[in-house]
Parts: sequence; C-alpha cells; structure tokens
Amino acid sequence: MKQTIDEVQQEIIDEFSIYDDWMDKYAVIIEQGNALQPIDEKYKIPENIIEGCQSRVWLQTDYHEGKLYLQAESDAIIVKGLLALVLRVFNGRTPDEIINTDLRFLKEIGLTEHLSPTRSNGLLSVIKQIRFYAIAYKAKDDSMIY
Repeated sequence: MKQTIDEVQQEIIDEFSIYDDWMDKYAVIIEQGNALQPIDEKYKIPENIIEGCQSRVWLQTDYHEGKLYLQAESDAIIVKGLLALVLRVFNGRTPDEIINTDLRFLKEIGLTEHLSPTRSNGLLSVIKQIRFYAIAYKAKDDSMIY
C-alpha cells in the first residue's frame, strides 16, 4: 500500500529530526539530490525551465491514469536535493492530493528559515508550477466528464 502524502512528509521530518546541526541537514539534502534520477536530455528544453530560480531547474510533468509523474533536475546541488524532497511528496499523486496538500515538512524541518531568499523563491516557484499542472490536469479531467 502506497504511503499517504502526510506519511511521506512525516518520514522526511523524522529523517531530519535526528540532526541538530544544519551542516548535517544540508548533507542529507545533498545526498537526496545525488540519488535523484537525472532528467532525460530531451526534457531539458526552455519550456521546462522554472522561472524564478537562481539556478537552472527543469521540471517535466507527465499525466496518466489520473496521476502526475514528475521529473526534475537542477545544476545546483542543494536545489537538486530540495527537488528530490518535493518529488518524494508529490510524485505519482492525483491532482487533488497535490492541490490540497499543506507542505508542512518544509517548515517543520526548518528549511523555510535556513534557505536564502533566492533559494526559497526558487523552491516556491517549483511548488507553484507543480500545483499549476495539477490544477490544469484536474480541469481537463473535469471537462471530459461532462
């Protein structure tokens, strides 16, 4: 049985809670980024670049059987780790799950106050873009019902 979004967020919070030092937390973020599957070169196109990020970030979204499947990559190692965390929560979810999720793990592990303003803005841009895709796919599905 697949974990709920809340269970995945709690798992991330628990993983980070064992570290007090932010250097250790950054090491975990980098580790997550290194484990992220690289995005296929064919998706590294201007349409997939997220605006508002200081580093280059690509986001590819596929939709099938009512769920969004996400791939992302960045040329910045910390950002890549942040993407891995967000994808861990959102990948393979329905539009409703994505739209209605409060991403509490970001605040609870302390990311919101430890990221630079430009990184925070970039991360928010990625989350907004994922939610935008979720809303668009949901609207498309809803229009096909009638």
